[in-house]
Amino acid sequence: MINAPNLACIILALAAPAASAAGSLRGSRRTQSEGMVTTEGPTDIDIAIAKFALNLECLEAEFYSYAAYGYGLTDDLRGYGPEPIGGMKATLSPEVQAYAEEIAKNEIAHVGVLRAALGNLAPACPQIDIGPAFAAVANAAAATVFDPPYTPYDNDTSFLLGAFLFEDVGVTAYNGAAPLLTNKGILSTAASILAVEAYHGGSLRTLLYQQEDVVLTPHTFTVGEAVALASALRASVGGGKDKALETDGVLSIMPVDENSLAFARTATEVLNIVYLGSASTPGGFFPNGINMA
Repeated sequence: MINAPNLACIILALAAPAASAAGSLRGSRRTQSEGMVTTEGPTDIDIAIAKFALNLECLEAEFYSYAAYGYGLTDDLRGYGPEPIGGMKATLSPEVQAYAEEIAKNEIAHVGVLRAALGNLAPACPQIDIGPAFAAVANAAAATVFDPPYTPYDNDTSFLLGAFLFEDVGVTAYNGAAPLLTNKGILSTAASILAVEAYHGGSLRTLLYQQEDVVLTPHTFTVGEAVALASALRASVGGGKDKALETDGVLSIMPVDENSLAFARTATEVLNIVYLGSASTPGGFFPNGINMA
């Protein structure tokens, strides 16, 4: 789904301290009401970053939509890409159901905003795994094979833990991309999405902290221990840019660096996480890789 030149472009865009490229949106300029404003036209790197973001939003939107409603994106929002693997309606309390629906609406809207912004350059959502991939993450994080396998659709807590896997990654991905965007309209849209993802991440971490001592039956881990294991796994492949709910015994609901700034990840670090290993080897939540076509 993603070829070497496109991957190189993404990594250059999100890893370099400053980067630029010639090119424009090939006649696809949009008004502010359509989500993007272009005065000089987005560069190739702007477009590549928007495509990368769309892949991540497809993942989040499919997960939350299935968890909240029992179905995924419409064909047009999916760009007529394949339906995801493993999605299902989560068993949720009325309170967490309402919470899941709110986030689902946000993420579905983000897909629409980015797809409209890219116009005919928008790629289809790739093959997405929102079922077995979660079990693979849990097994890797705990260095064991859970039986029964972990699923984010069992109950409130399992859903919140599944959501935790995504939200901090989204925040750090947008933060890593923001300084490299050259088009003000795209930067404004990305900043707005980043803010919403940060709202999601902060609220999720707060909800998990409120139940950090709850045991995840039928397993023996507590919520706090599960979050710490997931955070450590992300950090091991994501540049060390992660924090659990507590760090050295001190509360760390806000995952920030030593200057209280949000972490910023490169594209390689983001792909390492969502591929469950290496940016060069598709897998995990994107079995065939992201789609940059």
